Amino acid sequence: MDKRSVILKIIESLQSELETYIRAAKSSHAEATADENRAENKYDTRGLEASYLAAGQANKASELESAITAFKDLINQTTHDAIEVGSLIELDQEGFTEFYFIGPTAGGTEVEVEGTEILVITSESPLGSQLISLKPGQKSTLDLAGRKQKVQVKSLV
Repeated sequence: MDKRSVILKIIESLQSELETYIRAAKSSHAEATADENRAENKYDTRGLEASYLAAGQANKASELESAITAFKDLINQTTHDAIEVGSLIELDQEGFTEFYFIGPTAGGTEVEVEGTEILVITSESPLGSQLISLKPGQKSTLDLAGRKQKVQVKSLV
């Protein structure tokens, strides 16, 4: 599996999410500033609530823009011998093969490349923090949610 295509698929997913947040923020902003949402009394908070919503959506859009930039910076990163941010990992977890991408951000993002599901995790996540520095072929016992799980790094790209 090609790491570049995985990164591009992650960027595509983040870009799609960003477009959704931008549309939602614009819609909330329009609602917050609409004449019909002007407060009629001190208890009427429709416009205020819409402005809070627009601000939250704009903040999320800004976070997504930063994430997209961070992933673009990984496209030409060279592969090293050990797991690090930017690594695509094939992991054997007690007989099940899972694919993970150690991202700089956007943990929890899932993409499908060549029929394989890949989950983005960060080095700060419980799983990611324990995988950092492992090498291909290396076995380890991870502590996940209070449960010990044996894993082996099958491959690293």
